[in-house]
Amino acid sequence: MGTIARLFNWTFSTLIVLVATMMVLKEFKVDIAPILAGAGILGVAIGFGGQYLVRDIITGFFIIFENQYRIGDVVDIGGLSGAVEDITLRVTTLRDMNGTVHHIPHGEIKTVSNLTKQFSKINLNIGVSYASNLNHVRDVINQVGTTLAEETYWKDLITEAPAFLRVDSLDDSSISIKVTGVTLPSKQWEVTGELRKRLKEAFDANGIEIPFPQRVIQTIPTT
Repeated sequence: MGTIARLFNWTFSTLIVLVATMMVLKEFKVDIAPILAGAGILGVAIGFGGQYLVRDIITGFFIIFENQYRIGDVVDIGGLSGAVEDITLRVTTLRDMNGTVHHIPHGEIKTVSNLTKQFSKINLNIGVSYASNLNHVRDVINQVGTTLAEETYWKDLITEAPAFLRVDSLDDSSISIKVTGVTLPSKQWEVTGELRKRLKEAFDANGIEIPFPQRVIQTIPTT
């Protein structure tokens, strides 16, 4: 709603300035007919030469009107990901994790992925050894997730406690476990980072191995 309000405020202010300018010119006995005619010619020129600008503005209007994303959301647009810093009728401005600012004309936007609209999800895969007791692994994961979701700071960010979902795949050196949960918008990265830390500590305490690639080098003695 804030973005739409800014759009209407800008449009309304522009109209007031234009009307006020015409009224002042008329009061000073300035013939505004040539100005209006010039504006008409300018409009024709823009119609021929500003097709991309018009496309950007029309697309931008629908992006704002449909509330596809708003300032503060984290989005992926055409392979560029970042937080939305500004939206005008013509461009969206993103800032990525490196601090780089990207200005994206709306006419070039084909697909938008909003990572933080209404709620966000924890989607974590973690590998355990084939020697692990999967029922025990499930219990440890669920206990860690429940404890995290009940703590003072984290309970305000988590709306559904992280929990064991399924065995996601049987990989070459590990069993991949899928852990999911639900957080407030844009809080999934912070919660997932803390969850990884606690799962590592809990796995160590319970003797659950997280496999990692190892290289064996054999030295052949020379005779």
